Amino acid sequence: MRELRSKQFWFSWLGVLLGAFIVAAGFVLFTNPYNIVPGGVYGLGCAFHKLVPSIATGTFGLMMDIPLMITGFLIFGAKFGAKTVFAALITPVIMNGMTALVGDSIAVSEGVGFIAQYLNFSNNLLIPSIFGGIVIGVGVGLIVKFGATSGGTDIISMIVSKFLHMKFGTAVLIVESTVVIVSMIILREWTMPLYALVAIFAQSKAIDFVLGGTEEDKLLFIISEKKEELKHYIIHDLERGGTYIKSKGMYTGNDKEMIFVVVDKRQITAVQDNIKIIDPDAFVVVVNAQDTYGDGFKTFPK
Repeated sequence: MRELRSKQFWFSWLGVLLGAFIVAAGFVLFTNPYNIVPGGVYGLGCAFHKLVPSIATGTFGLMMDIPLMITGFLIFGAKFGAKTVFAALITPVIMNGMTALVGDSIAVSEGVGFIAQYLNFSNNLLIPSIFGGIVIGVGVGLIVKFGATSGGTDIISMIVSKFLHMKFGTAVLIVESTVVIVSMIILREWTMPLYALVAIFAQSKAIDFVLGGTEEDKLLFIISEKKEELKHYIIHDLERGGTYIKSKGMYTGNDKEMIFVVVDKRQITAVQDNIKIIDPDAFVVVVNAQDTYGDGFKTFPK
């Protein structure tokens, strides 16, 4: 079990690193060169970079990430996670390194450099909007899938969701839309919000695909001989509630207690990994939830 836990630990960190690399590639190769702002601190950093070209986009993103991470620790404590800090710090470093190698929007306008020669979509901005959104979404999805967030405006969305008691997806939409509006004012590019919306839409669909479905919540039905260990994990580590459901084995006729628990889709990979560690012989069914109402989830519609 210790060996399995060690492998999953390192695999998850490599997954976060891969996600950060893909996010950086999406920004550097597709959106930043054309002033397309698909939300996030790096989208906003792209806008600030146009005002102060001597400071790289990733550096601006890091400058905004650090106070946001401190705020996240103060509000959410230890559950904020070391992987989120790692993702938030490594992404701008990779982004600046890529920019130094392939150039940025200046290279496009002057007709030199890798982007201008091989990835110049200046005549059709819909292409970098779509592909940039997809690539960034895949990267963010991987980061979330392996137990972290990409930092930046995700942290703001978490705070908005917590204190205004709204769905996380709704908070993300509000925050990212605000970033697009601010960037539009900074860049004075009045048509860019249209391409930014395309990129944000493509990004959200890619994230949903990587996380395995469009539904927000997942229902888990678990049958295990180690229900006390699972109970401790669900209540103390996952910070969720659960329900025991009386059941009987059809073949054996033995009475059992099946665990029923609802989790956010962003948690499902970590939950599956931990169940495997606690009880490799557990029987688990995962079902998509259409809607989930109640404490910790959505409020009932009026």
